[in-house]
Amino acid sequence: MGSYHLSVVAGLPTHDLVGIFDARPEHAKEKADLFETRAFATYQELIRECEAVTIAVPTHLHYEIAKYALENGVHVLVEKPITFDIAQAEELIGLAAVKNLILQVGHVERFNGAVMALSNIATEPLLIQTRRLHPQNNRILDVGVVLDLLIHDIDIVINLVGKPLVRHSAFGSCITGKHEDIAVIELQFEGGCIATLTASRLSQYKERTLTVTQKNNFIILNYGSQEIEIHRQGNSVTVTAPDEIKYSQESVVERVQIHKDNPLKSEHLHFYNCIIGAEQPLVSGAADLETLKIALDSVKQIAG
Repeated sequence: MGSYHLSVVAGLPTHDLVGIFDARPEHAKEKADLFETRAFATYQELIRECEAVTIAVPTHLHYEIAKYALENGVHVLVEKPITFDIAQAEELIGLAAVKNLILQVGHVERFNGAVMALSNIATEPLLIQTRRLHPQNNRILDVGVVLDLLIHDIDIVINLVGKPLVRHSAFGSCITGKHEDIAVIELQFEGGCIATLTASRLSQYKERTLTVTQKNNFIILNYGSQEIEIHRQGNSVTVTAPDEIKYSQESVVERVQIHKDNPLKSEHLHFYNCIIGAEQPLVSGAADLETLKIALDSVKQIAG
């Protein structure tokens, strides 16, 4: 993930790329040469030279590095999840507030053009279903699909529904190792809305979709293509003379015009704008804590 961040930041005119740190010196040098920047020997040296830092490392290192950056007056964009521990997450959020610094967690799907448009369309959701299916890979090894994939959907669904969560439950399976490879989380909200979130990293194809059932329509969101379709029930019957051919319009499909951009680029620009005071953080510390608590509790439920 660090390489994706690096390529985006290097192309932004608002950013001055100070350098990078990677625990693999040869990899750091390769990337530094490619983007004409400096490879630092330690993350501490890099942070002392920065005004803001992006932390894209294994989750168990998030707390240590983010705390060091905040203590040294550096704004932080850290990949999700912020930490494995609620107390550590609360400490980092509190430290950022005391230091008057931006601490942004990488909920990159919030910056997907389709997701940003969805709140204006899905105003009274009754049922929400999400699916994140991925083939097996070695990109993420220290967490399961809940903290890697479903944490996005937990955040998006809670924000979309906008009502208190009544209860949640989770189940899943560990197939290839000690972390869950398949998981399903069910969320129930005040007002009756139910959400079912499904993820697998053992699928033979990729799917990232969210659907919303409402009283008068059915919405399909495709994260990858950043597209939204609205399906409405049709009820008209037409007769074509002279042969009396009848046909019925059973449904109407509307395709929403979406402003599409690279979500990671939009996330970094939002981070920058928050630092200079032009925008307020899209995801608050309290919202991120709620998402993290649900995700961590779900992992515990699955583990039994």
